[in-house]
Amino acid sequence: MITKDASSYCLVMVTVASEEEGKNIATALLTEKLAACINITPVNSFYTWSGTINHDQEWQLFIKTRFNLFSQLAEKIQLLHSYDVPEIIALPMIFGSLSYLNWIDESTKSG
Repeated sequence: MITKDASSYCLVMVTVASEEEGKNIATALLTEKLAACINITPVNSFYTWSGTINHDQEWQLFIKTRFNLFSQLAEKIQLLHSYDVPEIIALPMIFGSLSYLNWIDESTKSG
């Protein structure tokens, strides 16, 4: 089997103010086995805050994990994040490569 149902896995998106903050969060999540892999990339964010339209350079984290770890992962991010209202969004995976999903299982703690 090359692919399998990936409904127990998710991609979590988080934006942070700096690359250093992103690296700190990524390291903590990996150390605690709450995530298997985290990509960090620069993004230009446009958003409304306190009635004002803002534009900032931010860093986007793409976190690969399992849904049963989401609550612990979100708590850890909230603890380390500098924003009052951080983006912490879980997107479901539908299908994925069997070897990659098995690697996520092996790289994360049991929920």
